[in-house]
Amino acid sequence: MALYEYEHIGKACALGKVFQVEHSMQDEALKACPRCGGELKRLISRVFVSTPTSDSQLKNMGFTKLVRRDSGVYENVTATGNESRYVEADKPHTMPDLKKKIRD
Repeated sequence: MALYEYEHIGKACALGKVFQVEHSMQDEALKACPRCGGELKRLISRVFVSTPTSDSQLKNMGFTKLVRRDSGVYENVTATGNESRYVEADKPHTMPDLKKKIRD
């Protein structure tokens, strides 16, 4: 679900001149106010994205970060549980188990 801002084109109602509505991105934009039926326009809002800044934040969010240490050797700085700390190109068993990390 996404949060959208709408503005009354005419007179504001109890919701105010500008108000927010949460609905799916697949839903069409509202054309009429759900409260008063007045005409609306959807506003373009700024989006704030919080990006992880440390390896521990990446690890807590379920990401895998590999840092090259040598030719064909990478360090998994976000290794958890039974994951190998070092990943080697010619040893597939050292690869992180992405099926355990990927969630819907």
